[in-house]
Amino acid sequence: MTHPIDSRQLRAFAALARTGSFTLAAKELFLSQSAVSHSMKALETDVGCRLFDRVGKKVLLTQAGEALLHHTGKILQEMAAARAGLEQLGKWGAGRLRIGASPTACQYILPTVLREFKESFPKCRIAIDPGDTLEVIESVRNNRIDLAITLEPRNEEQFEFHPLFTDELTFLVGAMHPWAREGHVVRGEIPKQSYTFRMVRDYFNQEDMVLNTVIELGSMEAIKELVKLGLGVGILAPWIAQKELQEKTLIALPLGRRKMKRNWGVIHWRGRRLSLAEETFLGLCKAATIDLGKSSVAEAAASL
Repeated sequence: MTHPIDSRQLRAFAALARTGSFTLAAKELFLSQSAVSHSMKALETDVGCRLFDRVGKKVLLTQAGEALLHHTGKILQEMAAARAGLEQLGKWGAGRLRIGASPTACQYILPTVLREFKESFPKCRIAIDPGDTLEVIESVRNNRIDLAITLEPRNEEQFEFHPLFTDELTFLVGAMHPWAREGHVVRGEIPKQSYTFRMVRDYFNQEDMVLNTVIELGSMEAIKELVKLGLGVGILAPWIAQKELQEKTLIALPLGRRKMKRNWGVIHWRGRRLSLAEETFLGLCKAATIDLGKSSVAEAAASL
């Protein structure tokens, strides 16, 4: 197996090639002349060929030395660029922040958080990767994102979960829906609320297949608008429809006696030390969501 060339030897080689003198190269590198000479002998032994011809006090590159010098310039430039990049990351506000979030969090949580974050870290590069819970967890696992705003994952001990708030799923109906007028849900009518769902269910029943999930719309705004028009019943958390609930264009009704609650938070790899930017982002998420868990189904006229 070939070992990489020692970077200190490369710097000495470049200085010697540029100055043509062991004395001048040693002065430039703040080393003794014997140290530079020893370093060049070790480099020639390592690469297996002579790199310099000594002509009196002058040092001339051999053909092999010229070939190595061509590569040395590129290597030292890349090393300098790498150091400069790392130094830039250490400066206040620089760096990157890769965030994963559900479409709901992207729409209702991130705008407020990122607006305040950019005030503190104006030079930080931000990347947003939207996806559902399983998708953002996989992105964290594969190191495609650093932090994810998502529902609390199950059986994922490798991740640290920072709680933000807890919400409760409810039925949302239009103001003119019969359930809204009666003030409660008629349980026997629940399967009848979606014509499309009944068609899909009946189709698979004929195929001797049972559906275990319900088709979801990815857009919360689309769900709310369809519900307003009386084209079905939505199942959402009240904080997603605060404006509509305040205006009474939508009415929230409890799912049943047993509440269906969800825990939202931020996840990252357990044991990974967060950067200052990541710590700040986490703190802003907590501040922005402090009131979301307080949303309730108080708008409902009666419970089941």
